[in-house]
Amino acid sequence: MDGNFMILVINFGSTSTKIAVFNKNEPVFKVSFDHGQDGYPKKFRDLAEHEAFATELIKNTAAAHGFKMTDFDVFVARGGGQVFTESGAYLINDVMIEDTKKIGGDRHPGKLGPRIGYAFSKEYGKNAYIVNGPSVDEYDDVARLTGMPEILRTSHIHTLNQKEVAYRYADGVGRKYADLNLIVCHIGGGISVTAHKNGRMIDSTDIIEGDGPMSPTRSGALPAIPLVELCYSGKYDKEALMLKIVKTGGLMGLLGTDDLREVLRRIDGGDKFAGIAYETMIYQIAKYAGSMAVALDGAVDAILLTGGMARSSELVGALTRKLSWLAPVAAFPGEFEMEGLAAGIMRVVDGGEPVREYTGVDVWTGFEGREGVT
Repeated sequence: MDGNFMILVINFGSTSTKIAVFNKNEPVFKVSFDHGQDGYPKKFRDLAEHEAFATELIKNTAAAHGFKMTDFDVFVARGGGQVFTESGAYLINDVMIEDTKKIGGDRHPGKLGPRIGYAFSKEYGKNAYIVNGPSVDEYDDVARLTGMPEILRTSHIHTLNQKEVAYRYADGVGRKYADLNLIVCHIGGGISVTAHKNGRMIDSTDIIEGDGPMSPTRSGALPAIPLVELCYSGKYDKEALMLKIVKTGGLMGLLGTDDLREVLRRIDGGDKFAGIAYETMIYQIAKYAGSMAVALDGAVDAILLTGGMARSSELVGALTRKLSWLAPVAAFPGEFEMEGLAAGIMRVVDGGEPVREYTGVDVWTGFEGREGVT
């Protein structure tokens, strides 16, 4: 494509709001607002109040960088509040907006991206999309089933960042993402370890439901019988146990901190238990990566490390020593969500991927002939 193609990118998380403008794949500016700081309220009465505030903030931020809203060729947002879908770019439509109101309550800021993007689309006459939202599901059936018919494994992955680093790796080695088998490990406050087979995420650990390795704040997978016994011990109610699994587990539960730098300082100071906890997390990440090699039938082109903890040369080095016998290991420190949103749109604009229609129907609807397994 010749000339400019201006993309407004918005990304709402639970604790921050990110706004960026890209000219094709090149960033023009990127800003991040932490909720509760610099005039951004920490809490709102409801999501509607947050939406009104954020809409004006986005417009004012664009104007402060010399842009009118009519300057943008397209709007793209991180998804939130959708049914399970295939990966790719989805045009935001009425069905998607209704689902943001019906699915998972009406509190999480992640739902604001599609809503505000759609409002901009209506107001300024340009298309709005989500790309690789948090509900992407590309699992093989064998990755879904468990030995208990009431429980299935579901897909909750750092999809946006994982897909972007996979594309970046493929570009760097002169190949297509769809032709590669990769193990991608997003290692941050939450950890997802995923098997990418020919452009599809066929199996993964789960960042929502307590599966996979322990992380700085999450307990990871636990032995089932002791967990059930703890549930009925009378020591904890449901909310307290959920917090131990998803907020105060992992390094936080064992060491009282989720800061990897603090953990490494303690280890350097002779804290042997901190060393064991740290090595356990590394061991579990590597063990799950090894299991994803099985999902790929042993044909692994590369193992990619990304996320906030991939900034630690010590951790990357430790994982590389454990995993390099499987495949070459490459690190992509930090996260590339804003870049991934813009890149997803450019793949559509350049004709590399189709625009997908959001239907509100889960991409996977069950095992044929086994309606009782849900």
